[in-house]
Amino acid sequence: MLSFEDLIISLQDCVIREDQAPENGSPRLRVFFDKVSEFSRTSVKRSKERCLDEALQLLRQISEAQLRSLEEGCLLLLVRLLLSMQLQVVNTSTACRKVDQMLQHLAKVNHQLVFRETHHCLLSIVNTDQMLCFEDLQKACMFLEDSVIGHEVWRESFLLWLNRVSELFPVILQQESLRDGPLCYFAVKVCLQVFQLLSREVAPLVWDKENKGPVTVQTILQALMDIILGQCLNRDTRLLAGTTVAMLINTGSESRAGGAAAWSLLQVSRLAPWHLSVGALEVECHPKGQDGVDRLAVSRGLLTGCRPNILLSSHVDATEACLLLTGLFPLVYALCEEKCDCHYFAVEVLSLWLKKVKECLADIWKMTGVRLLPDNSSLQQQLIHIIWTNAESPVERVSEFIRTAFCLLLDLYEMDCKQFCDTKKTLYCTLLERIIMLPWETKAKYHHLCALLPYLGTDQVLDQYAEIPNHLLKCLSTNHLSPCGSELYKCLIQQQRQELCSGSQMSASCTELDLANHWAKLWRPVLHEALMSDVALLQHNSSTHLLPCTFQVFPSALEPLLASLDPFAPGHLPAWACIMSSYRATTGGSPWALQGGLTLETLQLALGSADDKVRLAALNILCCSSKSKDPPTTEEISAMRMFIPQNLNCESSPFRQHFQAGVKKFLVRIRDCCLAQVRGQTGKKKGDATHSVKAQNVLEQGIGFVDWLYQLPYSYLAPGHSYQRKKTVLLLLSAVLETCTDTWNPDKKKGQPPANIGSLINCSRQRGQWDFFHRTKQLVLISCLEDSTNEIRELSAGLLLRFFPPTFPDDIAAVLLTRTKQLLCSPRVQEAQMGALMMKVLFQKLRDQPKDYGVNHNITVGSESNPKASCMVRVLVKELEEHYLTAKADMMCSARTKPIHGVLSALQRCLLEAAISVYDTLDNILITEVLGLLENISLLLLSVLYGDQKACATKKDAPPSFCDMGNAINSLIAQASGGGQGEGEECVLLSEEHSLILTCCWVSLKEIGIFLGLLVEKIITESKPGKSLLTKEDLERASEVFKNILLKCRHWGAVEGCCIGFTRFCTSLLSSSDLELRDIPAQMLKQGLQVLQSPRSTSVTRRAAGLPMLILCVVSAEEASKARPLLAHSMQTLLDTARSPLPENWDQTLDLPQVCAVHTLQALVRGSGLGVAVLQFAPAVVILSLTLLSSPCWAMRNAALQLYSSLCSRMLGQRPNNEEGGPAQRGMSPSAFFFHYPGLQSFLLGELREAAQDLQGPPNEAKLYLQPSLYPVLTLLAQLQPGVQDSTENLSDFLPTLLQLAANPVYSVRVMASKALVAMTPPSQYMNILIKLTAQLPSPKECCCHNRLHGQLLQIKAMLERALYTDSAPLADMHEVLKRVSGSLWLVTEAQHCPLVRAVYLSVAESLRSFCSKGYLSKLSDTLMQDLQRPQQGLQVGLSSFQQQAVYFLCADLKWACQIWNNFSATSPDLRLSLFMWVVDGQGTPHTSLKVLIQRVLQSNLREALLSHSVEYRKNYLAALIAVMAKDDYTSPHHLSQSVPLEEPFLPECLDLLLWNLEEQQGGPEFLSQALYAASLLVSRRSDSRHTTSVFQRLCSILECHRSPEVPEVLRMACAEALCVAGVPLMSHSQREHSTLPAIMIRLINTGLYLLQDQTQQVRMKAACFTSALHHVRRRKTKSSVYLMQVNLALPLLLDLLLEIYWDTPATLEMLLSHLPQCDLHLVLREASEMRSSSLYQQDEANVFAEPSVMSAQILPYLLQMAEKYSESTALAQTLRTWVEQTAAQLLDSLTVCKEIVPAGKLTPNWLTLLMDPRFHSTMCGVVTRSSFLLQLLKTSEDVGHICDPLSLHKALQEVCSLLIQSGVHFPCALTFAGAGELPL
Repeated sequence: MLSFEDLIISLQDCVIREDQAPENGSPRLRVFFDKVSEFSRTSVKRSKERCLDEALQLLRQISEAQLRSLEEGCLLLLVRLLLSMQLQVVNTSTACRKVDQMLQHLAKVNHQLVFRETHHCLLSIVNTDQMLCFEDLQKACMFLEDSVIGHEVWRESFLLWLNRVSELFPVILQQESLRDGPLCYFAVKVCLQVFQLLSREVAPLVWDKENKGPVTVQTILQALMDIILGQCLNRDTRLLAGTTVAMLINTGSESRAGGAAAWSLLQVSRLAPWHLSVGALEVECHPKGQDGVDRLAVSRGLLTGCRPNILLSSHVDATEACLLLTGLFPLVYALCEEKCDCHYFAVEVLSLWLKKVKECLADIWKMTGVRLLPDNSSLQQQLIHIIWTNAESPVERVSEFIRTAFCLLLDLYEMDCKQFCDTKKTLYCTLLERIIMLPWETKAKYHHLCALLPYLGTDQVLDQYAEIPNHLLKCLSTNHLSPCGSELYKCLIQQQRQELCSGSQMSASCTELDLANHWAKLWRPVLHEALMSDVALLQHNSSTHLLPCTFQVFPSALEPLLASLDPFAPGHLPAWACIMSSYRATTGGSPWALQGGLTLETLQLALGSADDKVRLAALNILCCSSKSKDPPTTEEISAMRMFIPQNLNCESSPFRQHFQAGVKKFLVRIRDCCLAQVRGQTGKKKGDATHSVKAQNVLEQGIGFVDWLYQLPYSYLAPGHSYQRKKTVLLLLSAVLETCTDTWNPDKKKGQPPANIGSLINCSRQRGQWDFFHRTKQLVLISCLEDSTNEIRELSAGLLLRFFPPTFPDDIAAVLLTRTKQLLCSPRVQEAQMGALMMKVLFQKLRDQPKDYGVNHNITVGSESNPKASCMVRVLVKELEEHYLTAKADMMCSARTKPIHGVLSALQRCLLEAAISVYDTLDNILITEVLGLLENISLLLLSVLYGDQKACATKKDAPPSFCDMGNAINSLIAQASGGGQGEGEECVLLSEEHSLILTCCWVSLKEIGIFLGLLVEKIITESKPGKSLLTKEDLERASEVFKNILLKCRHWGAVEGCCIGFTRFCTSLLSSSDLELRDIPAQMLKQGLQVLQSPRSTSVTRRAAGLPMLILCVVSAEEASKARPLLAHSMQTLLDTARSPLPENWDQTLDLPQVCAVHTLQALVRGSGLGVAVLQFAPAVVILSLTLLSSPCWAMRNAALQLYSSLCSRMLGQRPNNEEGGPAQRGMSPSAFFFHYPGLQSFLLGELREAAQDLQGPPNEAKLYLQPSLYPVLTLLAQLQPGVQDSTENLSDFLPTLLQLAANPVYSVRVMASKALVAMTPPSQYMNILIKLTAQLPSPKECCCHNRLHGQLLQIKAMLERALYTDSAPLADMHEVLKRVSGSLWLVTEAQHCPLVRAVYLSVAESLRSFCSKGYLSKLSDTLMQDLQRPQQGLQVGLSSFQQQAVYFLCADLKWACQIWNNFSATSPDLRLSLFMWVVDGQGTPHTSLKVLIQRVLQSNLREALLSHSVEYRKNYLAALIAVMAKDDYTSPHHLSQSVPLEEPFLPECLDLLLWNLEEQQGGPEFLSQALYAASLLVSRRSDSRHTTSVFQRLCSILECHRSPEVPEVLRMACAEALCVAGVPLMSHSQREHSTLPAIMIRLINTGLYLLQDQTQQVRMKAACFTSALHHVRRRKTKSSVYLMQVNLALPLLLDLLLEIYWDTPATLEMLLSHLPQCDLHLVLREASEMRSSSLYQQDEANVFAEPSVMSAQILPYLLQMAEKYSESTALAQTLRTWVEQTAAQLLDSLTVCKEIVPAGKLTPNWLTLLMDPRFHSTMCGVVTRSSFLLQLLKTSEDVGHICDPLSLHKALQEVCSLLIQSGVHFPCALTFAGAGELPL
């Protein structure tokens, strides 16, 4: 057959010959051939599918008559072309079927021709002397499954195929590489499809005993059974073989014969050889072992492949036995009980079994005549047992199948009850009670409830389980429980609606609103509580999960939800925004007519809220619509134009993502409605003028918004803008280009632009808009390629490559190429990465081959299909060789000028990230050269770190220590400098030269590993049969490179980076069908394990360096579907090595094989690539690690403890994220844990018993026995989830032992034993344990062990907290406990000498406080008070803890709190600190009178505290004073009311002391921040005004000092707090009579402006609180709470206030100008022209969030307003005149210089340097701002006209701005308008 290309050419010639007859469809055929050619060329899957779709449509448009008119030869070529296409896409079923549809279309014309060619094609595969290969089987499967005509051909030739497959199986099963690879899998698959699709044809071969042809099928059956029984290790193949055998059994027409064969197959569980009979076929079965997969394959196959009549067949020897119930269920049950590696499949089989039982239930009833699931039957109990024990399984997807199984079980029980008229249905109630007993933290609880709910109804469930709403809120506050909690809520309300609509509760005429009101009775308070919660996770989850399903089920729930909300009440605005957003997104309903038209007003508040989530919800209200064609209203577009610029610099990444998504929704609405209008105009009659005007308005509005939005990002992409703003505008630009251009993205399924988008683009461009790809825009994005952050660079490069023209203009390409070469040679890793990215962009954007790139004249281009790309790759390889030679000659010079890693990164990006096949750019010679270079470079760099190239080249796999590496580098530096190292020059810090060499080495090694691994992967992935660029020898060389880096380098950066590539390298080799290639990773693993087991001579560092990672990478690369033999071998070897005894003369300073083995085990346990695969080895590893804790070697104990910790985290899963500070336990109960790891139960219990046994003996016997494994065991048990009832009570043995451990002499063991006791105790035993423990509390005269008493009290406390937390304490039992605890009051008195015991007893009493009598509490408090007042003798361990607990206990009661605070002066300093901590913890807020007392006490003692020498005491004192005086809630309407003046006469002196501390910087940042806050509070409360001005001036100076970005964050935060506390009261009162106050006000506003630009979000938010409170007070809204506005709204409000009040003050102008960037252009140009430094590091800006250009745009309108008021104030006029005289000449000079440096038309290297310089852009913003201000002054004032000509200035400004914009410099909109002469007043 001709090749695909030849067929296309022949067909095109044929069509050309027939062009004379257009009726034969030749034009369409030509287009069809073009699409087919495009299909063949492209390698992207979605592009291929698109081409096929279009080709299919084109072929269908050609009628049968037109096809018949074609010559037969032409039609023959067309059929062969389609068959060739079908063979190309044999891996893709959908593509095969599309091609088959084309063939069927041709078959309508000539079926015989299509059949003949398909027959020929299929027979050409099978009729060969060679063994069938993997590709042959793939084609056979495709023709059988995806080809209609192929299926017909198969019917005729299936015997021939079966013969060939039967010949293939023996060959496959003899070779390990074949039987475990894809060839065996597809051979089984062919058999499966034949047995399934050609069952009639196969049946006689199986069941007809007189037929002479069953030998072939018998051979196949024998092979299939051998595969099932373990001769093949590939689990997927074995499972498929099980289904295939079942399909073979299913071919029988008689159920009796099929049943007999199925019963025979169930012998699979036998260990001895057995005989299988299937009809006339008989085979011998020899089990290879019992791994469970054989039984799994058989049971799964029978359930999925056999008909019901076979599954219900009875056994020959027991006619009452049913295969499904008696035969299969025991097999399935045993599989589920076993903890094998395939547990996931076992549970899946259980689900399949239940489905099949449900399907056959009617027949089962007929056969048995009794119920299937009677109450308490063994079958029912077994099923419930499996479901309950597996519901919490950590194995992925097991819980999903268990949920399905539980639903099926309930369904079966319901059907069973209906059939036999059982109305009690006791199982449901039993299960509900059992579910309710589960703790709320159990995930399965909610899944079980969802399944049970339809059978019991909501009323019964809610009545019996009244805590559901509360538990749902807890679930929504916990990450891993929120989905199941949300699902339960959805099920509840769906069931509730169903019951309301179908029951008698509601009348037939009830409306949706009636239903919603009924829903609101229970659920509205729950949703309001969640939406207004301070817990962010609860608020988010309720908004994301609860609201949408609420509106889906009850669409009218909006009205009751909004009824009680007030936007100005605390917490209500976020709730309002979430509700409205969810309502519009879910229902599509318009919100604008709701709430009497107040929606828009409330929406404006939400859009400007300080809360990101509120603003996002408000944005969603604007963007959503029921239909994408609904045009946005004018109000929506206006709101979006305001909202978008105000939210460009948000710090939250999720906000940016949701912001982009919302804007994209809005753009889709605009695009679709504009497209509809464009289509309407083309098909509309001329008479409809009204419609035309409306359409024009919609078009103008929509096109204008898109044009504004696409231009907006370019104003903020210049250097100098914050990362947040750049990232946001790039995302918005991406949204515009994805939505409104005709760029099709093959990687996306959805979101593609419509096919007719071109008509809208043309319409827009006719209006002069939507010029998306202008040269200036391209320059802006190019400048972003040198951004300091990787994300900005990648986004910009992605936009350039995806949307902009395919080639760069010549001038841009040339300059960018030069710049790229410079960056690739930079020693800075970041700059080298920039160069690599630029090279990737150039690689795809260059029009021709690079002519001026260094050594290009020596490059010879091979015969590759892409010469341009190949040339660039060869250039880079040559450059890499130059870097290598430089490093070989002079490493110091190479590290500075040619550091290797840049070129490596560029090669990686060009070869592996570009959409070009590696076979188009490389050939065998070039790949050999690349491998050689990588090998030589890695050896060279490793020799630098070794200090000796010979030592590095040896086979010894011992990496040098960090000390050796440092000495080697220092020696190299000394040689390069021409002398030895001088004595006494040793420095702790690394020198610049040392850092350069070390960075060059480790980064280059990392890049080599990544590049080599990804290159090999891509080459192997893209390889074709018979053509590969890599030989086995090449791959072995590559493996040596990896091995050298991992085993001979200890630098973690190099090792970790290398692992990325090495894992991909091993994965690609292990997935290969070539045995020799698959053996390479296995050999590396073998070598690694040998190195691990050999004695080491290097010092212990970095946990065995890269050796564990080498082993981890190899075993992680194994296919998960296989048995993972490499992992099993590695784990066994490591366990054996770690268990081996230490040598007698072991040295702890050397690497020990045993220690290295333990660290390697830890790496395997922690490796994310292995997932849960290591859990099958968990018991052995746990036992090993706990045993090794007793090792005499410290390194071994340390490694074992790390291994144990990692394994516990893996076994128990991630700790749930609960923002409410819930329990620290994991999600697995003790019963579930020991069910999954049964081998651990006896071992852990034994360890505990051994430790408890050591505690037995005479009480007076002195002993201190430490068992190293005890605390880790208790820690593991304590992390299990408490509160799950143990139905089997097999864990009860733990309880006595844990109770005995209360006497352990180690404090931490006693604490952990109490936690473990709670976890291991079932809820039913809580009170029994408590009663037992409290009964053991001693009387005052009893002799007792203090350790035991302390431990028992700890256990009482822990058990009490758990019982009270779960409300599982019966009142009678609680009274008994209370009686015994109160009877032991002596334990808190001085009669008990141990403070620790007293403290724990007091905590027990605190837990029982709500149950205690007043008399007991009074007596206890009196005892504590006397104890606190008694002077302490000596130092006692735990005394301070007891005193602190006593203070907390006493202060919880108002009476005793007042008493202790009244005695403050007499208390000790330690006691005072406890009081301070109690106040800071917020314990004093409930009682107003107590708060006043505390405030008075603290104020009266403030002077004494400030004079204390202890900084810690002063800091805590001020923290308490602040806590009691400050109002935390700035939104409260009471916060801004008049504060009570301070009464103490010496408080001014205290204020002076505080200010002095701040001015002299005494005490450290933490104390100074407290001092500043306290000083602000005192200033705001001063009643006299004699010295107010001087105090405020001092305070302003302090604020100005501490607002600087260089100051610690805690002090800047204190500045913002001070503004809120002292600034608002001062500025809210009109005190203009004092001449100095305006200056103070301006200084405060200025501080606010600086803090609003702070780099820390919390500081900015607090400064916005200051602005919000000030705005609130000035609007005289004292009754409502303060509306907290967004930071970007606060800044202009402060400026408005400044201009409103102080516009005529000279300091105002000075302040505004101080926020503008400097305008000395000469300085910027001089610094930019200087050579770049070759140093490794660069100093960052102190405040990376501040943006001079944005601030310039903010300031300009206010400067122009001042210019307008020139004539209204003499003082202002004088100030402005002076400024003009000082500035005009410099501004004119800067404009002139700027015109000179801007290039004319072409890009130059110098201009590109300036484009990427942030100082140049900010300087030009300052120049434009000042020039615009000057121009306005010249226009409004005649006094300054003589200084400068306004017309000349105007012209110069316009020219400069125009030139800059054309050359790629874009300014913010305000500056752009000003430069164009449109001043933004």
